[in-house]
Amino acid sequence: MDEGMMLYRRYLDGDEAAFSELLRIFRDPVTFFVQRYVHDLPAAEDIAIDTFMELIVHPKRYNFKDSLKTYLFMMARSRALDYLRKQKRHPSVPLEDTEETLADAHSLEESVLQNERARRLHCAIAQLPDEQQTAVHLVYFEDQSYEDTARIMKKTRKQVDNMLYRAKKALRELIGEEVGVS
Repeated sequence: MDEGMMLYRRYLDGDEAAFSELLRIFRDPVTFFVQRYVHDLPAAEDIAIDTFMELIVHPKRYNFKDSLKTYLFMMARSRALDYLRKQKRHPSVPLEDTEETLADAHSLEESVLQNERARRLHCAIAQLPDEQQTAVHLVYFEDQSYEDTARIMKKTRKQVDNMLYRAKKALRELIGEEVGVS
């Protein structure tokens, strides 16, 4: 049983501090993951919080078969796609200044991508097709297995393997052999 599962089990047994610890561990990774889908930091934060609220409101839905991290990413992906569908049907006009939103997104990415090599890699990843970006993010930034990534993305393991192969090949062409994504 992984740490997330143990913390959630403790929360279900009445330990409120365990849920705070879950938030501390998983809030930023889930928010950053959703940000890759919606490209809107405030919306990504809202979707991430909604994902965690699901654990509180419907505690019986998590069955402890997958890791809690995988379950959270599956729920977050589903909510991000719902958000994008809603935005497509009812586009909204942002109230905040666009530059501020971009600055917030940039500061989140800056905290994750600490050095120049990682920034170059991130820029190259941003040029990949969306599904390849998602697969790369889950496997290499979130340490998800190919199987968990396949479940999150609703793909087969072989499809994930092929996406990652094509993504690594494209990254080598974009930034050269010096960055080893293995």
